Amino acid sequence: MGNRLLRLDCSGLVLLYIFLRTLQESGAGHIRYSVPEETDKGFFVGNISKDLGLEPWELAEHGVRIISRDRMQLFALNPRSGSLITAGRLDREELCETLSSCFLNIEILVEDTLKIYGVEVEIMDVNDNAPSFQEAEIEIKVSEHATPGSRFPLPSARDPDVGMNSLQSYQLNPNSYFSLQMRGGTDGAKNPELVLEGSLDREKEAAHRLLLTAFDGGDPIQQGAVAIRVVVLDVNDNVPKFTQSVYQVSIPENLSSGTRVLMVNATDPDEGINGEVVYSFQNMESKISEIFQLDSKTGEVLIRGSLDFEKYRFYEMEIQGQDGGGLSTTAKLLITVVDVNDNAPEITITSSTNSVLENSPPGTVIALLNVQDQDSGENGQVSCFVPNSLPFKLEKTYGNYYKLVTTRMLDREQVHSYNITLIATDQGFPPLSTETHISLNVADDNDNPPTFADSSYSVYIPENNARGASFFSVMAIDLDSNENSQITYSLVEDTLQGEPLSSYISINSDTGTLYALRSFDYEQFRDLQLWVTAQDSGKPPLSSNVSVSIFVLDQNDNVPEILYPTIPTDGSTGVELAPRSAEPGYLVTKVVAVDRDSGQNAWLSYRLLKASEPGLFAVGLHTGEV
Repeated sequence: MGNRLLRLDCSGLVLLYIFLRTLQESGAGHIRYSVPEETDKGFFVGNISKDLGLEPWELAEHGVRIISRDRMQLFALNPRSGSLITAGRLDREELCETLSSCFLNIEILVEDTLKIYGVEVEIMDVNDNAPSFQEAEIEIKVSEHATPGSRFPLPSARDPDVGMNSLQSYQLNPNSYFSLQMRGGTDGAKNPELVLEGSLDREKEAAHRLLLTAFDGGDPIQQGAVAIRVVVLDVNDNVPKFTQSVYQVSIPENLSSGTRVLMVNATDPDEGINGEVVYSFQNMESKISEIFQLDSKTGEVLIRGSLDFEKYRFYEMEIQGQDGGGLSTTAKLLITVVDVNDNAPEITITSSTNSVLENSPPGTVIALLNVQDQDSGENGQVSCFVPNSLPFKLEKTYGNYYKLVTTRMLDREQVHSYNITLIATDQGFPPLSTETHISLNVADDNDNPPTFADSSYSVYIPENNARGASFFSVMAIDLDSNENSQITYSLVEDTLQGEPLSSYISINSDTGTLYALRSFDYEQFRDLQLWVTAQDSGKPPLSSNVSVSIFVLDQNDNVPEILYPTIPTDGSTGVELAPRSAEPGYLVTKVVAVDRDSGQNAWLSYRLLKASEPGLFAVGLHTGEV
């Protein structure tokens, strides 16, 4: 690591990056940056606030954040400068291995507008790896009867860097018997071969020592070497020969460990040990050797580890067949991994709300989600939906992002909460599905006025009632909730006999109970009508009115009053005259009296209380006639 840092400082890559960094928007909502690998944590990648059209301090205010689903977060946002920075050391070889171009994609979410911006960051290679061989020393056996021009494959060096920083050339130390030539592989790789330039004589020299050096094209150039020991063998004049120069096979990614892939076969017409062929992999990367194994005696290629189409889709290997005399030949093995629908779709909720106001317009956004399937082809094609019975739907927004929106206005009084099931299904066979759930509460809107059970009420109260006593209660209900359903009762202002109604009747604003503030007198008024208002506490408040008719019932609280004959005011007795010749039944006078009460309380009857001659006069019980 120390050498890496030294090379970085010497090469001035940070300064080079300042001049070479490019930033462009690829279509709407797409931003591109580039950054060299091996930079320290916090290294400036790009001015994300500027490219989003925001000031640095507005990042937090607008809820700007990274929502990428990588297993390891490689980038972060600097809230002070508004910059995209590295969250740690970036190793291009670890992230992209041998790909010629290394691009990392992240998504930036602007929370308050629910917009997604794709950011593509190119990781630029630096020459931080020297070419290396798997072994420090190898041994090659060459027959002494090998003809000049014979070729012997040499191990290839590996350099995980790319471009000019990758492996560029090989060099063999000067030798009169051997030279170095390059052979191009099908993948464009340069494979070194040892070429015999002159005839060998084991009796003169039984072994030759060579040094193969690999160079990259970085600045400064780095190198790695392997020592070669060439052992000269006695005559073995037949080289093993494979039945095919190239073996090709396609296998599904779900093969288990120990499964046979295929068998290679090479024959050698020599006898004894010179005709026995031993098989081995050549120039195999360590990752491939963890997945495949080769039986050195039978030539069987077996599954050793786990295949994963999503990581590696193609393998190219070189198999060597070598007889006991040291002669060898090679064949290519090309393995294509076929995708199997072994990954269910993944649903990630990136942003959501747990409450929505009823009566919100159709299309109100409830959640933002990402749907991914690691498979390919039809196995990776995903459809996402919400059950039809719910008033919600999914709309595609950007890439694999969807937004969950309402299809109509919601009514809390009908459904106060929803448990929304989101289902993602791929197109594989059989299809795989994943579901997730979102709980949503419908917030109340003051859309229901208070209502009374009846359109009007009639109340009967006897006169001479007690002051301050309750005599009736009204009650209204409101289908809304919380403060939208809290009801306050009041009387509509009016007058009675020139006085405010509130001086006769009052109402409890919380309970709707009516109270008589006066003792009513039937003889003054017999009925009154008032209006009660029920108003909720919403904003704006809603109200309704109901009429209450109050009827005063008569009580016998008035004595009869004699209107005729008039009673003298001086205390003397009134006088009525009758002729002496009057016959029985003669009408002497008629007593007229009234009672201010009503009904039975006003029905009068007459009788004589005192008479000097009781049998001489009589009075009509109901007429008052004497």
